[in-house]
Amino acid sequence: MKIVIIDYGAGNIQSIKFAIERLGFEAKLTSNVSEIQNADKVIFPGVGEANSAMNMLVSSGLNNLIPTLKQPVLGICLGMQLMCDYSEEGDTKGLGIFKTNVTKFDNGLKVPQIGWNQISNLKSPLFKDISENEYMYLVHSYYAPVCNETIAVSDYGLQYSNALQKDNFYGVQFHPEKSSIAGSKLLKNFLDL
Repeated sequence: MKIVIIDYGAGNIQSIKFAIERLGFEAKLTSNVSEIQNADKVIFPGVGEANSAMNMLVSSGLNNLIPTLKQPVLGICLGMQLMCDYSEEGDTKGLGIFKTNVTKFDNGLKVPQIGWNQISNLKSPLFKDISENEYMYLVHSYYAPVCNETIAVSDYGLQYSNALQKDNFYGVQFHPEKSSIAGSKLLKNFLDL
């Protein structure tokens, strides 16, 4: 199985690569269009600020490529947010895969939300053998509201989408590579899709 992690300069991709290797698979870091198109599974990570990350995607042409992919694609954290229509962070136009807008937490709680939070209302093969109310690790100040494409929710002063799915595109707000056994299980489920 050919697994690629899109390398467009948005940090923390080595930890995802190591998490895939711990499952017994190889993953290649690449920004090469044909390698991404020909992969069996594509992981689209992201750590950082939405507008700078989108500018890096645009400068490499990956903003046009990602929405056309036909194989399973997993967006992680900022990767998931960039797959939405729009983010308030940096007034950023997204890739338009998920039909929702990302907004900043404005509920009086500490931002960013850093640490473990429960996921519930799990609605996808991505969560096979993962329990309702399992804890996953998060670091984020912006969130996608609950919408038609929501496949898992969390509460942080309000209920928000912790995972989204449309067709072959999946997105998780949490970091599976930092979420212990449950996170590893989710990555394995993605590779099994």
